Amino acid sequence: MYKETKYLISGDKALTIEYGNEISEDISNKVRYMMVVLESNKIQGIVEIVPTYRSLMIHYDALTIGYDDLVKELKLLEDKLEDISLPEPEVIEIPTVYGGEYGPDIENVAHHNGITLEEVIKIHSSKEYLIYMLGFTPGFPYLGGMDEKISTPRLKEPRTKINRGSVGIAGSQTGIYPIDSPGGWQLIGRTPLKLYEPNREVPILLKAGNYIKFVPISKNQYKIIEKAINNGTYKYKTYIKEGGKRA
Repeated sequence: MYKETKYLISGDKALTIEYGNEISEDISNKVRYMMVVLESNKIQGIVEIVPTYRSLMIHYDALTIGYDDLVKELKLLEDKLEDISLPEPEVIEIPTVYGGEYGPDIENVAHHNGITLEEVIKIHSSKEYLIYMLGFTPGFPYLGGMDEKISTPRLKEPRTKINRGSVGIAGSQTGIYPIDSPGGWQLIGRTPLKLYEPNREVPILLKAGNYIKFVPISKNQYKIIEKAINNGTYKYKTYIKEGGKRA
């Protein structure tokens, strides 16, 4: 984490608040703190706030507020960070079928790391993964905390289509494809949950700063959950993360 926050020009209608040059939970919390402050202290002229691993990009209307004045306002708000309390992070369970047609690359992961398929599943589903940011496609979660024991390089040749809900590994990261899209991650499973649903009241299911927990399920359970989701009767399972950090 930087000793002092950096304010960087990002074109003529945006600026970036940068807190460090690494991926860490401390920096992620700093980003969350500033998000909360900005949401509760509306600055006239701000159009959109985009969080990332280690920074916030702020899009603003240059006709309403200039760069220098915006930076002054942001620095005043930054002084309030120690006075706020973050909501306790939630953990949402992600039911996942591992292997087979749902996870055709799980054997690659096992072979690359010299472990069994069962060990891959156990290791992958044993963590609570921090959602650092969302991007790439609507609702795609960039997660932290995967065990290096199952780290596996991307596919040499990406697939032209990966099914929505597919769970994959790329290097030391794991993630979930919210929509059908091309991709080169090693696919180890699939969830019936819809991370992105444009007609839903809240289209994007996940939120940066919260956590997810993969829960192994059977193919039959997958079909039952999928039906409930399509009928609008599925109840998402969440809980408060034990020991969640507060300001």
